Amino acid sequence: MTAVTSGPNFVSFQVRDRQTSARFYEETVGLNRLPDANPAAVVFSAGGTAFAVRDPFPGTDLDAIAQPGAGIGVWFHNEDTDGLHARLVEQGVPIVQELFDGPFGRQFSFRDPDGYTVTVYSEA
Repeated sequence: MTAVTSGPNFVSFQVRDRQTSARFYEETVGLNRLPDANPAAVVFSAGGTAFAVRDPFPGTDLDAIAQPGAGIGVWFHNEDTDGLHARLVEQGVPIVQELFDGPFGRQFSFRDPDGYTVTVYSEA
């Protein structure tokens, strides 16, 4: 019998400066940082799926990539989408899709320090 894969359990972004990205996701976005257990990554509690910022894999040149993560959707749940949007705008974080009411509730998308696009939503 073939084992059944349950789906994503861990998502990580390869970043240029792990500590800068970790501060951004902890202090600006408001994720809960977990104790350091991996010298190449900073991991955050993200509900049922962990999220991390990590050093690039060997041979990966992030500066040679026009748009990191292009074509991949990463969504964070947040009950106070309007409040987070306001905080990110106040801190100069690029907003790539303004707030609107979508099929998953209130949502918007921002770009992180490495150029990854993240969508934030609150359930309808």
